[in-house]
Amino acid sequence: MSRSPLVAILLLLPLGLGALSAESGHAGEELGAVSFPVSCRPELLPAFERAVALQHSFEFAAARQGFERVAADDPACAMAQWGIAMSLYHPLWAAPTADELQQGLRASERATALGAAAGVSARERGFIAAMASFWNDAATADHKTRSARYRDAMGELSRRFPDDPEAAIFYALAILGTASPTDPEHLQQKQAAGILGAWLARLPNHPGITHYSIHAFDSPELAYLGLDAARRYARIAPASGHALHMPSHIFVRLGLWPEAIASNLDAAAAEHAIAARAGSGRATIEEVHALDYLEYAYLQVGDDERARGVLQRTAEVKGVTEPSIQAAYGLVAIPARFALERRQWAEAAALVLPAKLGVDWEAFPHIAAIHAYAQAVGAARTGDLPAAEAAVARLGELQKRLVQVPPPGPYVWSTNVEALRLTAAGCLAQAQGDAAAALALLRAGAELADKAGKHPVTPSTVLPQRELLADYLLELGRPGEALREYEASLASAPNRLHALAGAARAADLGGEAARARTFANLLSALAIPGSGRPEVVAVRSLLGD
Repeated sequence: MSRSPLVAILLLLPLGLGALSAESGHAGEELGAVSFPVSCRPELLPAFERAVALQHSFEFAAARQGFERVAADDPACAMAQWGIAMSLYHPLWAAPTADELQQGLRASERATALGAAAGVSARERGFIAAMASFWNDAATADHKTRSARYRDAMGELSRRFPDDPEAAIFYALAILGTASPTDPEHLQQKQAAGILGAWLARLPNHPGITHYSIHAFDSPELAYLGLDAARRYARIAPASGHALHMPSHIFVRLGLWPEAIASNLDAAAAEHAIAARAGSGRATIEEVHALDYLEYAYLQVGDDERARGVLQRTAEVKGVTEPSIQAAYGLVAIPARFALERRQWAEAAALVLPAKLGVDWEAFPHIAAIHAYAQAVGAARTGDLPAAEAAVARLGELQKRLVQVPPPGPYVWSTNVEALRLTAAGCLAQAQGDAAAALALLRAGAELADKAGKHPVTPSTVLPQRELLADYLLELGRPGEALREYEASLASAPNRLHALAGAARAADLGGEAARARTFANLLSALAIPGSGRPEVVAVRSLLGD
């Protein structure tokens, strides 16, 4: 993956990302190849297809602007209104806000009215009717029901027009938008991947095929199948910041840290440049999202200096272009990761929610829970029991709110937060000297976290629960059990620095010298030269380096 001179500079600067120069937002318009004939004015087709290409790379705001320009130039273009409604749906992230629901419904109604004209094809009417099935009764039907209805309508459209790639590709996306993240067989993800794969040979440069394939394979069990797509997507659509970032979903799943770092350096620089051109002084949601993945990858190679640079860049953010889940998650997770991954418990206990960023944290209880989790673990490990108890109680309150009003979408956030609460309570019991309760709670938290799975907004929980369980078993002098837990953690999150170091130490203490050396060699090879992380220093000492 090639990088611009700007990114090359970032690689050399420990603090990185602090002073990026302005560059064009979608320079070169390299967005991939999309062919989507519609019955609008012929001269507007390139602009319409450009907006569809942006949509396929989840550049929702830019796509919406593109569709709006087509609609302004051709008020009779029904598919421009379809595109506006599509840009407000974003099925793999978060449900439309109340304002977006109103906008989407208006655009869908316009598309339906315009679609009744004689010149509009049956195929176009099918796209419009499918989208209308999501928007029409938004006031009475829930997001899950409407998403499933849209998926089924797109399936029917794809069967009616089997030679239409866009019908198939949007159908695959709709399947992913309703797929269960906790299905151990990943049946819907495999179904979507099969649809996309059938078109890949004919449309190798289509951004949606490659992008959605990455999402389909974004799980520990399937990630290896997405590596080819990950390595191609940024080349297909390098003008999209999301396309530059998206490959790292697979790189993180496989523990390919240099590629994850390169991917997110490119994405963060591109998005920062877009914000600089806009002159608003606010970070884009994609920049914050890329920074979270970048922070995580730096920490896994023991590059704490550059990780601190990402933290400082995050602290410089004075606002975000949109108070979305991506932005909210990154703004809270980055400082939590920096403290917890380094086992700096006092730093974790002292974390505060960032203020004055245009984010209402009451609207994001599932994100505020990250902060409470970091505080609870940090306070427990530093012996501040009242603070730990308060943070555990806060997690309980947030979990109850999520049960009562769950965020729309297939991911069950209340399960995620309950896993955090159980683990935090385990750390508290550990601090109180109740080993039996601590082990039971830590194990329950780890098992529930496995069940909840990972939402695509995050590269990983800010401190994996099974690692904390393994750490405690090691502290209790049970290295054999600890090793099994570290290995279980590494099976779902390969090449994590702390898990590799813990596995090496547990194997060594358990008298398994050969296995200890295997883990140590892997960690030593992954960590940057001269890393000062205590785990890396200890492992290299074990190896005699």
